Amino acid sequence: MLNRRQLRVKVVQAIYAYELSENEQLEVGEKELFKSLNDIERLFVCQLSLLLEVADFASLRMEDAKNKFLPTEEEKNPSTRFIDNRIFQKIRQNITLQSRIKAYKISWTEYQDMIRKLYNNLKVSDIYKEYLYAEKDNFGTDKSFLEKMYYQFYVENEDIESFYEEQNIHWASDYDIVNNMILRYIKGIKADQGENAYFPQVFRIDNVDGVSEDKVFVKDLFRKCVINKDKHIALIAERATNWEFDRIATMDKLLLRMAVTELMLFPSIPVKVTLNEYIELSKIFSTPRSRIFINGVLDKMIEQLRADKKIVKTGRGLMEN
Repeated sequence: MLNRRQLRVKVVQAIYAYELSENEQLEVGEKELFKSLNDIERLFVCQLSLLLEVADFASLRMEDAKNKFLPTEEEKNPSTRFIDNRIFQKIRQNITLQSRIKAYKISWTEYQDMIRKLYNNLKVSDIYKEYLYAEKDNFGTDKSFLEKMYYQFYVENEDIESFYEEQNIHWASDYDIVNNMILRYIKGIKADQGENAYFPQVFRIDNVDGVSEDKVFVKDLFRKCVINKDKHIALIAERATNWEFDRIATMDKLLLRMAVTELMLFPSIPVKVTLNEYIELSKIFSTPRSRIFINGVLDKMIEQLRADKKIVKTGRGLMEN
């Protein structure tokens, strides 16, 4: 499940790509936006299945070692703690995950070299050796090990990142998002959960009607920002008095436009939230100087828009925000 900041990141990328393409069909840009969001789920499923694939590879290597002509005592009686990890079992039995793996046709058959390298690096590590022969053996120790293993061998793994980037150009920027989703998912797995346990989705479902406010937010932010481009550019140009608008960086203009869209056309989002979010997004997409510039322009715009009564917030606790 993505939070609002991550959703804003995807909208920034989608609007930038849409306007760069000079495509006048709004539906095409919107379709690409939601495809990129669905691809995050596909990457999430790929990464979970990769974890299971490494465990399966370890199991096969263990059987091969037992069947050697002269196996060692350790090879005859290996610790099976890793392949029997209780978290792996909970992940593996999740019906939703298995259906997604099948739907996305995920297979690691052609990428065994990468699987082998992952396993070989893991099995010589201190955390792996300590885990195999630790005195405690319970659900908690299994989860703690898996979290540590994921941090050490998956979060900043150039081989995995390069592999995914070759599969989908957007996955290079989505990899960090998915890693956070994976770690939250592992942390939330419970010992008593069954095959129908919770499985993360890109959009949170908010009510009994099955409508996702996040999905509506994404669609509206994309459309309203694009449709009101000229109008909002004029407003921004008025406030950026010390700058020639044409010389402002393209990404800075886009972030300002999105912020103005939220300020004026999203009555349920507090002003402070919008201001803070776009300052944070400027840290991702712009330079430190841009961050200061965006903060300054937005402060002036908020003051003027309030004076002109163009910011109208509704809902509990929002009247003064």
